[in-house]
Amino acid sequence: MSLPGFTETQFSHDGVARVVYRRGAGPGVVVMHEIPGITPSVAAFAERVADAGFTVFVPHLFGTPGKLDTPLYIVEQLGRACISREFHVLASRQASPITDWLRALCRDVHAELGGKGVGAIGMCLTGNFALALMVDPAIAAPVLSQPSLPFPLSRERRAGLHLSDDDLCAVKERVAAGTPVLGLRFTHDPMCPKERFDHLRAELGDGFEKIEIDSSPGNPHGIPRTAHSVLTRDLVDREGHPTREALSRVLAFFRERLHP
Repeated sequence: MSLPGFTETQFSHDGVARVVYRRGAGPGVVVMHEIPGITPSVAAFAERVADAGFTVFVPHLFGTPGKLDTPLYIVEQLGRACISREFHVLASRQASPITDWLRALCRDVHAELGGKGVGAIGMCLTGNFALALMVDPAIAAPVLSQPSLPFPLSRERRAGLHLSDDDLCAVKERVAAGTPVLGLRFTHDPMCPKERFDHLRAELGDGFEKIEIDSSPGNPHGIPRTAHSVLTRDLVDREGHPTREALSRVLAFFRERLHP
């Protein structure tokens, strides 16, 4: 299915072919969409990144491109992800198998476009994936937006990073060598608990830049406690709003890390 404003391409790796939507010019940024799919708000975010001077690649991982994110649609796609062999939604110390395909895509983007490296942003179900992609030197600007895996159903999983011990060591080495990680979450988001960002800060130190947006009852901006998607569904595109400031920081992070 086409996505207005994007060019439809295809990328294959290890016998798996997927549609990838492309837009813009400049350094490459891979946008890994959230549940339930490439919704209009995800597409709008990708457009903002492209308009900021980047070539955006949005791989189609699940769902129907362009479809609105209704509650039923979200539940349907979440159920499919939970039983998919490509997503390990409860694994605290193991990345989902689909990250192998995504790493190959990032290498291909870097080989085509060159430059300092590729940006990668994951959201919700894919939020932690940028960490797993960091083991490849092609990734120069990793962003984790409300990383929700593993699903926080126990104390261990609340702090889980969805990353193997070996990959975590590789990530720490890259951070120590000068590749920072940016993370975003709402403070009362049950799917992305505080313990996860505390664990990232403990492991990565100042190399982990975190943006935590107040969603407590009575917060100054009236952000609901149910807020989850910082850059898409719950973005308030208004000057001075913390989600707009978070979006601006993500774009600035990509510029700092990817532009000459």
